[in-house]
Amino acid sequence: MVDKKKKKKRAQLPIRMNILFFAIFLLFSALILQLGVVQILNGEAYQDEIERTNLDTTSVPVPRGKIFDTNGQIIVDNEAMYSITYTPPKGVQAEDRLKVAEKLAQYINMSDNEKIMNRITDRDKREYYLLLHQEEIEERLEEIETEEMENSEVYNATLELITDEEIADFSDEEMEIIAIKKELDKAYALTPQVVKNEGVTAEEYASVAENLDELPGINATTDWNRVYPNGNTLTSILGSISSQEQGIPAEDLSAYLTKGYSRNDRVGRSGLEEQYEDFLRGRKEQIQYTTRQNGSIVGSETIVAGERGKDLVLTTDLDFQKEVDDIILDEMQSMKSRSPYANRFATNAYAVVMNPKTGELLAISGVDYDAEKDEYNDAAFMALANAHEPGSSIKGATILAGYDSDVLSPGEVFNDAPMQLAGSEVKKSVSPMGAVDDLSALERSSNVYMFYVALRLGGDYRYPMPHNASLGIDMKSTLQTLQNYFNQFGLGATTGIDYPYENTGYRGDTPDNPGNILDFAIGQYDTYTTLQLAQYVSTIANDGYRVQPHFLKQVHDPIASLDELGPLYYSKNTTVMNRVNMTDDEISRVQEGFRRAYQGSQGTGRGFFQNKSYNPAGKTGTAETAEFVDGEKFDLNNLTLVGYAPFDEPEVAFAVVVPNVGISEGNQINLRIGERILDTYFEIKEEHDEEAEDSEEEE
Repeated sequence: MVDKKKKKKRAQLPIRMNILFFAIFLLFSALILQLGVVQILNGEAYQDEIERTNLDTTSVPVPRGKIFDTNGQIIVDNEAMYSITYTPPKGVQAEDRLKVAEKLAQYINMSDNEKIMNRITDRDKREYYLLLHQEEIEERLEEIETEEMENSEVYNATLELITDEEIADFSDEEMEIIAIKKELDKAYALTPQVVKNEGVTAEEYASVAENLDELPGINATTDWNRVYPNGNTLTSILGSISSQEQGIPAEDLSAYLTKGYSRNDRVGRSGLEEQYEDFLRGRKEQIQYTTRQNGSIVGSETIVAGERGKDLVLTTDLDFQKEVDDIILDEMQSMKSRSPYANRFATNAYAVVMNPKTGELLAISGVDYDAEKDEYNDAAFMALANAHEPGSSIKGATILAGYDSDVLSPGEVFNDAPMQLAGSEVKKSVSPMGAVDDLSALERSSNVYMFYVALRLGGDYRYPMPHNASLGIDMKSTLQTLQNYFNQFGLGATTGIDYPYENTGYRGDTPDNPGNILDFAIGQYDTYTTLQLAQYVSTIANDGYRVQPHFLKQVHDPIASLDELGPLYYSKNTTVMNRVNMTDDEISRVQEGFRRAYQGSQGTGRGFFQNKSYNPAGKTGTAETAEFVDGEKFDLNNLTLVGYAPFDEPEVAFAVVVPNVGISEGNQINLRIGERILDTYFEIKEEHDEEAEDSEEEE
C-alpha cells in the first residue's frame, strides 16, 4: 500500500514540473514578443522620447503700437509685408547653413537688394570657399605651426591661405548664396532672423512656403514696417526705430536683454519711439521648442500668444500741427525771398503751442534750411534742443523777480533815459520813453526799467544812475538771484517734457563786464529753448502754476480693428511742477502788462493783435546777435514772441523763435507767425465746435 502511494507521487512530480516549465515558457515568450514590439515597431518613437531632454523658449517679435493724434487720426502705422526668416536649432554648423542657403537661393532673389549684395566682403567669400574646399585648404594648413594658436587664430590663418584668385570669379548664383548665408549666420539659436523682407514678391513667398520641408529653419511669414501717412509731419519728434540688422544699441544691450529682448530686436532709437518703448514694444509671442540632445528641433508649442504694442494717443492736433508747419515754412520762405542776402544766416524757425493749464502740447514745429540743397527740412525737435538768447520776451520774469524781492513796488516809475556805466557801453532802450511804470515798461518794452530792477536786486538803489558810474553790486550774487527766479518759470531749467532729450540752455557764469548783468534782465545773456519760453509764458498765463508739458495723452490696448482705439490702458494727468513765489496780485499785474503789449495803444505787438476777438496777451522780444565770417562781423537779431489767449481764460499759449534774422526795418516775422498761429487755432476750434453741434443734432 505504501509502495503504491510512493509510485503515485513520483508520477505526479513530472507533470507539475512540466506545467511550471510551460508557464515559464509562456512568460518568456510574452516578454520576447513585447520586446519585439518595443524595439521593432515602436523603437524609433521611444528613442525620440528618450532624446527629448531639452525645453527651450524663444520670443518672436510683434508689430509695434500705433500712434494717433488727439482726435484719433493715425500718425504712425504699421505696413505688413512678406518676410523670409530663419530660426536655427541649437548646435547648427556652418555646413548646415550653407546647405540651407544653397536650397533657399533657388526660391528667392537677393541680387535685387543692392545694399545687401554690396556688403559682401572678401572674408565672406573666403568662408564660402573654405566650406566648399575644406580638405584642400586644411592640407595647406599643415605647413603652418598651429599648436600654440587659439582656435580663432587658426581659423583666420586658414582663411588667409585662400588666394585672391580663388575668390575672384564667383558666379551671380554663388554670390546670392553667399549673401543668403551671410544673413543666416547672423541668427541666434531658436531666434528668428529675417533673411529677406524688402521686395519679397508673392511668387517668392509662395515658393518658399511650398518647400519648407526641404528648408530646415526657414519660414515664410509676415513682417511689418513703420509708415507715416502724413509724410514728414512730426517725424523729427516721433523719432526712429532700429533695423533688425542694427538691433539693440550696444550701449543699451544689457538693459534690454534683462527685459526679455533679443539682440536683433528693433527698438526705439530716438524721439517718442524711444521714450515710450515699453508701451509700443508689445508682448512677444513665446514659443517653446523641444529639442534632442544634438540640438535638433523635434517639436514646438506656442505658450504665450503675441500681442502687438499698445497704441499711443498724443496731445497734438494733427490738423493744427500741419497748419503751424505751413505757417512757419511760408513765413521763412517769404522773408528770405524778400531779403535773401540780409537773411542768409536765418536758417531756422521754431514754434511751440501748448495748453497752459494742462501742459498738453498742441503743436511743435520747426524748419531747417539746407542752403546747399535749397530746401527746408522738418526740425521740430530743435524747439527742444536748440537754445537762443530770447530778448525782451522774458521781461515778465524780471518784473516778478523785482516784486518778490521787494525791490520793486507795483506802479513804481523810472525815467527811461540812456544810462552810461563805467566799463560798459551805453545801456538804453530802442528809444527814450521818459517816465514809465511797470505796466507801460512791459507794454512798450523798456530796457532801462529792467536795468534798474537788476541794479536793485544787486543792492544798488541809486536813481537816477550817475553818469559813468561804477556798479556797486556783487555781480555773481546778482546773476544767481536772477537765474534762480527765472528757473521757477522753467527758463534755464528742465521742463519735464516726456522726451529722451531736451536742452536746458546756456547758464552763464559771472561776467567780466558789469553791463552783462543788466543785459541778463532783458534776455541778452543766458539762452533758452522755444519749449522753455512756452512753459514760461504758460506759467504766467496759468496764474503762476508751472505745469509739465507732455506729448502723451492716453495709451490704449490694441484691438484687431484698423481704425479704432481699444480699451483705455493709461491716461496722462496734469502735473504741476511748482508754483512761483509771487502773489496772485503780482502775477495779475504782469498779465495786464502782457495784455497791453498786445492790445495797448503803445504795445509792441498792437499792430498784429490789437483788434483780435480772442483777446490775446503776450510779449515781443529782440535779442542782438552776430555772425563772424572771415573776420567780418554781421549784426543780426533773434526775433522771439510769447503769448496766450484768451486773456481772462487762457486755453492756448505759444512761443516763437526765429534766430539770426538780418537787421532790416519792418522785419516782424515773429509777430506774423504768432498772429497766424492764434488765428488758426481759434478757426479750427470754431470748426470743431460746429462739427460737435451738428453731430449732437443728428443724434
